[in-house]
Amino acid sequence: MNNKPATTLKALIFDVDGTLADTERDGHRVAFNQAFEEYQLDWHWDEALYGKLLTVTGGKERMAYYLDHFNTAYPQTDKTPALIAQLHKAKTRHYTTLLATGAIPLRPGVKRLLDEARQAGIRLAVATTTTPENVTALLEHALAPGSTNWFEVIAAGDVVPAKKPAADIYVYALQKMQLSAADCLAFEDSENGIKSSQGANLKTIITVNDYTLDHDFTGAALVLDQLGEPGNHFHVMQGRNYGFNHVNLDLLKKIHGAM
Repeated sequence: MNNKPATTLKALIFDVDGTLADTERDGHRVAFNQAFEEYQLDWHWDEALYGKLLTVTGGKERMAYYLDHFNTAYPQTDKTPALIAQLHKAKTRHYTTLLATGAIPLRPGVKRLLDEARQAGIRLAVATTTTPENVTALLEHALAPGSTNWFEVIAAGDVVPAKKPAADIYVYALQKMQLSAADCLAFEDSENGIKSSQGANLKTIITVNDYTLDHDFTGAALVLDQLGEPGNHFHVMQGRNYGFNHVNLDLLKKIHGAM
């Protein structure tokens, strides 16, 4: 007999890039290349290369990885870390400009689910490796003006020393909300993401994108191609969907309550 007390779903914690919106290929990658051009560097990240670089989380870390593994001919000096920091600031500026044009919409089902959660009193949070400025720009331009305030906690960027796949960013979000992992569900899109959320003992739902189709999502509660809409159903890649064809609070409560 299972005497474990039942818990109520209290909060949803979302990754950002690739989860709330397909920001990587047509957003961050483009902005990196614009920053490289601005600094008159001959670096260029095409879609295939960027897919390889995404194994590293964090923009500054990604550039360092690129120099160490893909552009080894570039002469690194003690000034290289400062250059990377400057490039990252420029990249963020270019990225927020892209977002302001409306070029990067939210993924299917995201706004609907957020609206449903808010109406039901479910708390919302963000746990991401991207900068707070990037999160704010995406939410304000792709979701709604003022929507940053929908999220009780925005755990982002360098607020913790170790980025995903380390669990630190989720642990930080849980601590700020004063909730246990058992009170929440996490939403991710990548292998590094689920390693991070599971490291914090969070039950996790995955929505894959073009860069993460072949990632290992062992242990995910549900793996989908998208959250879906009533007229645009998701495709189940792994896990149990309890007869639902789009992600709503009823499905999430089923997943949350499953042992």
